Amino acid sequence: MDNPLLDFSGLPRFDAIGAEHVGPAIDALLAEAQAAVVAAENVAPVTWDSFLAPLEDATERLWRAWGQVGHLQAVVNTPELREAYNANLPKVTRFGSALGQNLALFAQYKALAASPEYAGYDAVRRKVVENALRDFRLGGAELDDAAKARFSAVQEELAALSARFSQNVLDATDAFALYVEDEARLAGLPAEVVAAARAAADKDGRAPGKRRGWKLTLQMPCYLPAQAYADDRGLREALYRANGLRASEAGPAELDNSGHIGRILELRAELAALLGFPSYAEYSLATKMAQSSAQVLEFLRDLAGHALPFARRDRAELEAFARDEMGLDELQPWDLGYASEKLKQARYSYSEQEVKRYFTEARVLAGLFGVIESLYRVVVKPDSAPVWHEDVRFYRVEDGDGRLLGQFYLDLYAREGKRGGAWMDDCRNRRAKASGTQTPLVYLVCNFGKGVDGKPATFGHNEVTTLFHEMGHGLHQLLTAIGELPVAGINGVEWDAVELPSQFMENFCWEWERVRAMTAHVDTGQPLPRELFEKMLAAKNFQSGMFTVRQLEFALFDMELHSRFEPARDSVLRLLERVRDEVAVNRAPAWHRFPHQFSHIFAGGYAAGYYSYKWAEVLSADAYAAFEEAPDRLAETGARFLAEVLSRGGSRSALENFTAFRGRAPSIDALLRHSGMGKGQSRDADPVPEVR
Repeated sequence: MDNPLLDFSGLPRFDAIGAEHVGPAIDALLAEAQAAVVAAENVAPVTWDSFLAPLEDATERLWRAWGQVGHLQAVVNTPELREAYNANLPKVTRFGSALGQNLALFAQYKALAASPEYAGYDAVRRKVVENALRDFRLGGAELDDAAKARFSAVQEELAALSARFSQNVLDATDAFALYVEDEARLAGLPAEVVAAARAAADKDGRAPGKRRGWKLTLQMPCYLPAQAYADDRGLREALYRANGLRASEAGPAELDNSGHIGRILELRAELAALLGFPSYAEYSLATKMAQSSAQVLEFLRDLAGHALPFARRDRAELEAFARDEMGLDELQPWDLGYASEKLKQARYSYSEQEVKRYFTEARVLAGLFGVIESLYRVVVKPDSAPVWHEDVRFYRVEDGDGRLLGQFYLDLYAREGKRGGAWMDDCRNRRAKASGTQTPLVYLVCNFGKGVDGKPATFGHNEVTTLFHEMGHGLHQLLTAIGELPVAGINGVEWDAVELPSQFMENFCWEWERVRAMTAHVDTGQPLPRELFEKMLAAKNFQSGMFTVRQLEFALFDMELHSRFEPARDSVLRLLERVRDEVAVNRAPAWHRFPHQFSHIFAGGYAAGYYSYKWAEVLSADAYAAFEEAPDRLAETGARFLAEVLSRGGSRSALENFTAFRGRAPSIDALLRHSGMGKGQSRDADPVPEVR
């Protein structure tokens, strides 16, 4: 117990874990897991209790400890921790590869599936065994020895490259700073952004060689407001350019992801070929709802057909406004956010910053928890646990009888050493054991701005939506009723369906009673006025066409890259330009290096899977439509959604879950309607509206 990574008696000891603990803990857990594998290979007769349960015990401890290390590397990255992570990554990857290729274990699973005991299994345990047999085949268990060795080497190199890609993006983001000494250049920026920039510069000013004034960074709480509100066009351009060139050949060679991109694609293609798949996309889709890359590309292009007329209209309106009202004859990429915000203010008579003053942190959290409690009849309470940073909070979720269902960490604020973006990850999953039920434990991570000058943090409405989104992922884990680890929570859920619960939760950020309950003005404490909410609602689909085709650009690029791209004849940047020719209405400059920062597909789990955001959005919009259709039966519909979708985890297919809830297959109609692109919502022939 001297090593906190080896202590599984309670909650993780995040306040005690250091880089020096990683190697010894991982070595010990690998030895334990490998011994369990040898025992499992030789157990007879093969039963659930004699074979599968002991194997899961040992491997779960390894993955839990390694998950804690990976999490810390993402939220409090230090050189020492990174070195320990990178040193142990190859060992862990090799073990995972060997596990997936183990013919003796594969044979034991086959024997279990053929045993008399199997006939008496419920659907959940059958699903566990079916998935395991599939995953052995996809893990290379049926390859010959030479191919197995190569498959493992490829996986190991891919893991290292993905880690390096992500670390380069983080380092390139943290390395940039723009010091401003003339306060006039900050005109237009929200007061809290200016205050935070001053505090950051003051902190730096105490170090030799650093300057005072205001420090602007590429962290999202600074970068996004600068793009939307900074009156200084040169300032916006400087930040846009720095952001667009991160981790590319324009910066330090050691942070350049150019070579990593090509090598990752090469290795993924080789991995797929070893298993007999024509492309990495087809390999990736073997565990997803979509059946083929052709089906995905057809889906994306069909959606583009709906969205492009609206996107072109959005662009034309923005150009006209920028020219006529702002004197900008040529709209540059660093003008888009700024001009869009001005147009929104002119058209709907409100600003995002005005709205943000009402979404104070405490009220937002209370409102979020209130939604959860009303939908699923659970209670969210503050709890205590060792944490990795002083800003992290901890909560527990209980049922109506006070029984613990799960717990979660909430890490809301951006800071140096923390990966950008927002995400949910599991720390520990639900599992039924002889000693009792192990409850879920999850991380919810965002990158919002922290309160300054003694005031609470305030969130933009889009940030509130992000928080609801990540909480939706968390609920998928926390509220699962499945006790078998491989299919509990999001485990075993098709990747293109995992966004269903998260995107579903976003809809409640647009219900008046919910919004009113989660607002209290930072200065007056008054809730958001109904008049202001109606303006927000009117602007809900502002530029939804442009937003949709931007997402389609990313998804098409990803799927084309992993299905039909030939690196010997093409370049990644040329492919991206062809995709933009097809769907983009806002073009990035030729020097922009978006692929070098596309961590979703080069360092995350979305390779040949970025389309799943839109795919799952069809499911989530249609699911929420069930609540719209029965507004007086909220609790009943929520109970049904919990029973048929959230609680089921990966114990049955996502399509079965959805159909059981809705009583039919999913339809795209609700998504188009919610996005303002449904029947009767076309504006193709409308004149450009006059702005008042």
